[in-house]
Amino acid sequence: MSSQTNNQTLIERLFGVGAHFGFKKSRRHPSIAPFLFGTKEGNDIFDLEATASLIENAKTTLHDAAANGKTILFVGTKSEVIESVKATAIKAESPYVVNRWIGGMLTNQSEIKKRIMRMEELVREAESGELERKYTKKERLLLSRELTKLNHNFLGISKSMRIPDFMVVVDPRHDAIAVKEAIHMKVPVIAIMSSDCDMSLVNYPILVNDALQGSVNLVLAELAAAITEGKAAFVPKTAAPRSDVRSRAPQAAAPRTDRPRTPRAA
Repeated sequence: MSSQTNNQTLIERLFGVGAHFGFKKSRRHPSIAPFLFGTKEGNDIFDLEATASLIENAKTTLHDAAANGKTILFVGTKSEVIESVKATAIKAESPYVVNRWIGGMLTNQSEIKKRIMRMEELVREAESGELERKYTKKERLLLSRELTKLNHNFLGISKSMRIPDFMVVVDPRHDAIAVKEAIHMKVPVIAIMSSDCDMSLVNYPILVNDALQGSVNLVLAELAAAITEGKAAFVPKTAAPRSDVRSRAPQAAAPRTDRPRTPRAA
């Protein structure tokens, strides 16, 4: 099947889930204008040909990133997309943030790592029964609450305590702090966004209806498939054997140059 046919099929699928509907014209960000087909009853309508090209561009980028072992972080804390973003990230074996973006997740990694290590410590103590032995009932209750909160905030990134190579975010306007930190840390951003967002803040915009679950799910599925395919092609680099190792042959003892001692007179 040709790429043109694939593109046409994607356009039809996007149209079928209502991805072409933007917000009211009054909410439009100026940067979106070149990607609009027109307006209908005061609502912006996306040019789905342009959207399909943006999706393909993002897919190629993520495929290549995954094929080179790069880390891709998924972010989506808007209530209607939380489950979709989480499921997509798990399917793509990628870290994710879906409950709350904690300030400093990218810009203050040392503190975030401390919180994750604390979470892992509490999990180990709970599994080994150490909490039962060391703490009173009241103390265990407080520690359980602490663990619940840490899980809520950091579980999705606990297995990848490093700066990601790419960020996929749903609605960059809603998760503006995450995008701001990514820009500060020079992490490229792929954003599923609607007509009220600023395209200039992200590297790979994807213009669809980001308030409609079916629309977001379709794009996430496309991106996840590209990542999965890329990871299948990933070949970990093996350490090259050292070529500068020299065999250590036993060295001959150097001749002594010290002068013989003169016997002392009796």
